This record gives sequence, C-alpha cells and structure tokens, in this order.
Amino acid sequence: MSLTVYLPKDAASLALGADRVAKALTRAAEARGLALTLVRTGSRGMLWLEPMLEVATPEGRIAYGPVRPGDVEPLLEAVLADGGAHPLRIGRPEEHPYLARQQRLTFGRCGIVDPASVDAYRAHGGYRGLEAALAAGPEATVDAVKASGLRGRGGAGFPTGIKWNTVMRAEAAQKYVVCNADEGDSGTFADRMLMEGDPLTLIEGMTIAAVAVGATRGYIYCRSEYPHAFAALNTAIAAAERAGCLGADVMGSGKAFHLEARLGAGAYICGEETSLLESLEGKRGIVRAKPPIPALKGLFGRPTLVNNVLSFAAVPWILEHGGEAYAAYGMGRSLGTLPIQLAGNVRRGGLIETAFGLTLREVIEEFGGGTASGRPFRAVQVGGPLGAYFPEALLDTPLDYEAFAAKKGLLGHGGIVVFDDTVDLARQARFAFEFCAAESCGKCTPCRIGAVRGLETIDKVIAGESPRENLALVADLCEVMTDGSLCAMGGLTPVPVMSALTHFPEDFSGRGARLPLAAE
Repeated sequence: MSLTVYLPKDAASLALGADRVAKALTRAAEARGLALTLVRTGSRGMLWLEPMLEVATPEGRIAYGPVRPGDVEPLLEAVLADGGAHPLRIGRPEEHPYLARQQRLTFGRCGIVDPASVDAYRAHGGYRGLEAALAAGPEATVDAVKASGLRGRGGAGFPTGIKWNTVMRAEAAQKYVVCNADEGDSGTFADRMLMEGDPLTLIEGMTIAAVAVGATRGYIYCRSEYPHAFAALNTAIAAAERAGCLGADVMGSGKAFHLEARLGAGAYICGEETSLLESLEGKRGIVRAKPPIPALKGLFGRPTLVNNVLSFAAVPWILEHGGEAYAAYGMGRSLGTLPIQLAGNVRRGGLIETAFGLTLREVIEEFGGGTASGRPFRAVQVGGPLGAYFPEALLDTPLDYEAFAAKKGLLGHGGIVVFDDTVDLARQARFAFEFCAAESCGKCTPCRIGAVRGLETIDKVIAGESPRENLALVADLCEVMTDGSLCAMGGLTPVPVMSALTHFPEDFSGRGARLPLAAE
C-alpha cells in the first residue's frame, strides 16, 4: 500500500515540530512496510493548526492538525482504516471556514505545491503569466499592471504600474529589478511564507517585470533573520534556471534575466528602498535623498525597479487573468487582494488573503476568534511598529489605504497585532521612540536625535515628572519628526505615539494631572 502525505517545512511549522513529525511518520511507515511519499510544502497560513498534515485521498487532501510526534501512530492507523476518523481530523483544508472565505490570488499555491519543483508549480498554473507577458510584449504587460490597480504591498501603496512604466521608458544600457524582501515589521510574515512556500511565484513575477522594463539582472534582498526563506529562494532559482525559465534565454524568448538572492545584514532601515540599494552595493545602509528616484538612478546609478515580495508575486495572476479581473476585487482605490497577517493576542493567528474592504472587526473577531487570553480586546496596531494604535471604536474601519489614512493610520504591509486590556499604551508609545532610536540610519537629525529625545521625554511622563509640559514637548517633537525626517523611519514614528495619546489618554493622564491632548 502507498500513501502520499503533505507536511509544511516553513519556519513556523518547523518551530512547532514539523521535522519531528516527519521523522515519526517515516519511522511508522517503515515499520508497516508502507510506501510513503512525503512532500514538504509551505504553510497554508492556519498557524494555530500547525504542523498540519495532509493526506492524499480519492476525495482530495484531508488535513489533520496540530499534529505532534506522539499523534503519528494513532493518526496513521486512522488514515489506513476506512474513513480516517480522528480527533485531529480537519477535513478538506479549502472547506475550512478560515480558508473558504478567502480570495487566494497570490497565495493560491502556498501550502499546496513543493516549493522546489518547477513541475509542481506548472501543474498548478505556474508560468502562465510569464507566457502571457512574453506573448503580449512590454507595453501591454505594463498596461495590464496599470489596469489592475496594483499598489505597492510593501506599505507605501504607490501605483505599481506607474513605477514599471517609468523604468520601462528610461534609457540605459543596463537596468535592474530588485525585490525588497527585508520584511522587518513586527507581526508580519507574508513575505516569508511566500518565499518558503511558493518562491517560484515571486521569481515568475520578477521575470515578468524584467521582460516588461528591459532589465537583464535582478536581486532579491532577503533579511538575514530568514535563513529558511533564503535557502528556499536559492533552491527555486536553481530549479528555474535548469527549466529554462531563468538565464540567458528565458523560455526560448531570446530575453535574458539573471537572478540572485542576497542576504541583508539585519538593519530595519534597509526595508527603505534607497537604504536597501546602498546595502546591495556593499555600502552602509543609509537613506539616499530623493530625487533622483531609483526608477531613474537606482542600483549602481542605473534605472532600477524596486518592489516588495507581494507586489511582484501578485503579477503572475494579473498577467494570466488580466488587469481588469484583478481590479474587480477590492474597494475605492485599493484594488485586488491584501495578504493580512494576524498576530499578537489572538486565538487564531495566521495569514488571510482577501479583497480590500474587510473591516478590522471582521478580521479580529471572525477570523481571529478574539483574544487568546480571553480578556477583553483593547487595542490593535496595524502597519508594523510605525503603525497607529486603534481602539474598539475604530474596529469597523475597512482595510483600505484611504480609509486608514482618514483615521490617521496606515495599512502598511498588512500586519495586524492585537492587544487585550492588560496593555499599557504609554509603554507602547515609549517603544515606538525606542525602536526608532535603535533602528535609525542616523543620516537626518529629526530622526536620529528626535527619537532619543522622545524616549527620554516619554520616560519622564511615565515617571510622573511634569507630565503636562513633557507631553506638550512630545507633541512638538512629533511634528518636527513628521515634517523634517528624510524618510518614513522618522516620519512615521510619531504615528503610534500620537495615536496612543489620542485614543488612550487615560494611560498617560493617570500618571499626573489631566493632560492636554491632540484633540484639545
């Protein structure tokens, strides 16, 4: 008898014991004389069920989870028996309410395919987008990206098609395509999941971009804290080269595209595109003044297209199905789907890909199941460590760039971190300054000095030292950092600080006399 089993090997699943489950499964199969085919995949994103094991059956894959090594023997007995009944049985993953409600355009293959196999990738629709781009030509490819309404998924929200068009029209003997895979925001993991679970989608998206803008070389700048993703990228790049989908003659088109993965040095600021380019050139990662923009003078002074992992990864679906089909998802100017990363004090954390427009309340309560502690919800931070803290009164805000901007928040990379009523927002405001002080590249004074002074001043507030005067000083300092910083590192640090002051004044006013707030 033979059995095919799928088991994730992404970083989250490995941390939860996936390799130990794999060893137990192999031993149990050998003891029974069972011909086992074990396919290591990425995660589907239901992280509270990892490691989630899937068994191939005539009715489709049947999932079980979370599986521990001690569960393997009785689970295998149940699988080999008729029906496969077991307490850990989940059923068909795509029918699970968490997944059934999603629109998985970018993550459609993640958790399903072997990330190292070009054949598996093609069998599930891979490289159709590149084939369409090669047939359509550069102008039509860029037009499709424009029509899709795709905006930078790294957090800036800049229209992707406009950036592509600028690089395409730039005159230069050498152009580059660079992927920003330096996913440093707290509570974010979508880039990592995709690179570990379906790296060929990213590679295909970058190849489409190269064909469209006339670039022949590309780089994926992966953060140093992602060793599994870096290894998966290198394996997938080699596989794509062997298959003729990368290299001197992409799919027999006569177009060349050579791609390399590079490892960062652990600097949060290298998530900013010009700092990233400086680092790629072998220099210290500090922000460049703009103009010139990287699209005209980027890597080594040449026109360079810089996009986030999720921006590139959305492109194959767009080219296969058309820009208009992608634009049919979403709301307002936020079109397509948003990969949401739900983390923090929440029962069911994980990845959710759905059209823009879902509210924070729906994400936290319906997908997340409320707080993991069972205590009342108090705050949520969206958009990483530089995102705003929203109270319960703002939970009906839709996930949309403009809707968040109207509430003085930012959607960023789609990271959502939940807090219960034990959180101290004064401490969280302090952390924003502390984080900026540690991670600033130091090039501009408002960020370099402002974050340090902000940290010192918030400490005085927490200690109850002249809280009214010191909070007025914090507000002035935040204004200077917002208006005077060279990049978003210093420019956005005031967002979490001022949102904590505005929405949770009691965490500050309890430390002294009643304080003047931004609303007064």
